[in-house]
Amino acid sequence: MSRQLRAVLLMLLVAACGRGGGYGESPRTMDDACAILKERPQYTRAFRAAERRWGVPTHVQMATIYQESKFVSDARTPFRYTLGIIPMGRQSSAFGYSQALDGTWDEYVAQAGSRRARRDNIHDATDFMGWYMSKSREELGIPMYDARNHYLAYHEGRTGYRRGTYNGKAWLVRVAGTVEARAATYEAQLRRCNRR
Repeated sequence: MSRQLRAVLLMLLVAACGRGGGYGESPRTMDDACAILKERPQYTRAFRAAERRWGVPTHVQMATIYQESKFVSDARTPFRYTLGIIPMGRQSSAFGYSQALDGTWDEYVAQAGSRRARRDNIHDATDFMGWYMSKSREELGIPMYDARNHYLAYHEGRTGYRRGTYNGKAWLVRVAGTVEARAATYEAQLRRCNRR
């Protein structure tokens, strides 16, 4: 086989393995918003597009994605096991950057997204998140900059949030506080590197 033919085949193989804007692993430095956006410039475009369309600040989006998937495009919930060894399926249908559930994703696609939208694509995932948080603002009155309460509504669903189901989950309230702190850190970092 000629050297040129091998090179073409290798390029085709690499192209076929592409993830359509997704990454199978986290950015190298996740504690620095500027480093994340420098490493993955398409994230900047995705966050800004969602911010323009839905009004959700970039730092709130970033903190939520960090908590949900650690910026892993194809993140999934762990398997459940019976008797410690027999797999019984995943804990939920949550998938992708935003960990959107199947039903919620289908609702988003029907109302605001493209039928070709994919949860492992950063542009589609941030648009989904913006759509969801915009609905939370409309229905629950949560300001767009309020990362803590948006995370609680995101995790529990708007009905659960309205009922206050998170109040019985001390671990979730702690996590929401962590999301709030990370959002504040990311916001300060983005100001420093002029990405705000």
